Amino acid sequence: MSRVRRWLPGLLLVTPSIIAIAVFVYGMLGWNFKLAMTDQHDEISAGKFVGLTNFVSLWDQERWGISVRHAIVFTVVFVGGALALGWLLAFLMEKGIRGEGGFRAIYLFPMAISFVATGVVWRWLMNSGQDTQAVGLNRLLDGLGLGFLQNEWYRDQDWGMAAMAIPAIWQMSGYVMALFLAGFRGVPDELREAARVDGCKEWQVYRYIVFPFLRPVTLSALIILGHISLKVFDLIVSVSGKQIITDVPAVFMWVAVFDAHDPAKGATIASYIVLTVAVFVVPYLIWNARRENRS
Repeated sequence: MSRVRRWLPGLLLVTPSIIAIAVFVYGMLGWNFKLAMTDQHDEISAGKFVGLTNFVSLWDQERWGISVRHAIVFTVVFVGGALALGWLLAFLMEKGIRGEGGFRAIYLFPMAISFVATGVVWRWLMNSGQDTQAVGLNRLLDGLGLGFLQNEWYRDQDWGMAAMAIPAIWQMSGYVMALFLAGFRGVPDELREAARVDGCKEWQVYRYIVFPFLRPVTLSALIILGHISLKVFDLIVSVSGKQIITDVPAVFMWVAVFDAHDPAKGATIASYIVLTVAVFVVPYLIWNARRENRS
């Protein structure tokens, strides 16, 4: 009875959360995968089990290939840009600049804004008008005498998705900065001083002492940014709408379900998104659990 009294209150406390997660997360995921393996391509028929047919046939559609390529470009530019900018900001602030608290608040402020609001603002900033019709960034470049750098931004056929990543980098780089800054501050001063006493130069202190401590932080930031980029939807729709030129799997899924009224196709696309995110998240969770067990 004493054992029951110890664990029963805690179990009763978390039971509603366990039930809610089981139903609204894993239950809905199971229902989505079940729908993806049927031929319910309209909202009326019940649909029959067809196995992995939808998963295979989706690759025969040109729009799906375009959306996957766009997602890859967006992910590479967004993750790389946010990591680089966040690391640079953290490195500069790690030196203890004057007014550090104010700078931290300024850099973190974009994260408090929704992707929808960010998209509305950056849709104007990245307006494709040039020269006399230029506004936003193109107008700024023209005013600085850099008119040759004006471009169509997200409307560009080749680099539109790279430009689409700029608002996401602006919004998330402050969060990455906070992660890296915590990592910098988590390095014991004793290790730095010991390295300096042993004759290490400052760049060697960072190379052999500080940077290795940042590997877990870098991995965490990579996982967080990666899963955000793979399921991005609201930012892209707010900036460009449902255009092919900026199509990604999440937007394609919305079009398939609510415009084309094809539940099976939409569920198939959603399943691919979930599986891709799992490729990023599950190995990280396993690695993190093993690290905690070792410590």
